[in-house]
Amino acid sequence: MAHVDLKLSAGKDQVKQPLVWKLCRDFSVQVNITKANVDGDFGWLELELEGPLEEIQRATAWLMTTGIHVEAKQRSLGA
Repeated sequence: MAHVDLKLSAGKDQVKQPLVWKLCRDFSVQVNITKANVDGDFGWLELELEGPLEEIQRATAWLMTTGIHVEAKQRSLGA
């Protein structure tokens, strides 16, 4: 199982989208929110994604298409 820590930053339009819900529904990854600060105009989340490397890559690629800023903080291929 692979593991990646991401920091997501979102503007007003993206804050209202159910991004975490879609990650859980559409990708075979476990999502853990470790820190967050979200209001009506701006928000950021620190997430841990765990699962098959291919699914984490697909999920990360999808996040990048949403217009939010995605930053990988740590990666691990795991055992």
